[in-house]
Amino acid sequence: MDPRSKWNSKYKERLNSFDVPEANARLKNLSHNLKGGAALDIACGLGANSVFLSQLGYHVEAFDISDVAVNHVNELTIKHQLSVSPRLCDLTDWRNLNVNENSVDLVVITYYLDRSIFPFIKSCIRENGYFFMETFYRSPQTEQQNVSDQYKLRSKELLAEFSDWQVLYYEENEREGRQTIFARKTKS
Repeated sequence: MDPRSKWNSKYKERLNSFDVPEANARLKNLSHNLKGGAALDIACGLGANSVFLSQLGYHVEAFDISDVAVNHVNELTIKHQLSVSPRLCDLTDWRNLNVNENSVDLVVITYYLDRSIFPFIKSCIRENGYFFMETFYRSPQTEQQNVSDQYKLRSKELLAEFSDWQVLYYEENEREGRQTIFARKTKS
């Protein structure tokens, strides 16, 4: 099954189960740092983080490979008059995002990992802008997760990748097998 079909199927199932998506808990806890501006929500899924960021004063460009997800986010945007622009995009070719260097104040990625996108993220965030990411990592306690190791971070991988940024929050949760970082871009 191709990635678009796979994610369309997953999102249809979630929408049919009436699970209302919630914004990421750690992102919500760190929101006192967020003052609005331009944001990217990469692999936005059903848009919970996009909606949350819009309510904080961000204009959000929300990208996902699933047209089911993008259509749902579009419906939410219209219904609640949000400042969110959902866009269908295959993120394996992030150059299709058409985002300029130093043009956004915040990039959010949750539970999506493509290491080749890190240079793009670093280039598009303005000085003093923020990066939030949370995804799976290789934890000995979560060996049985149904997630391929290629989509799991190594221990302290995000710390190493963003070592030249000001790290405001970092966590490796062994039990849940997730790694989270919230960092601010400082002068290079």
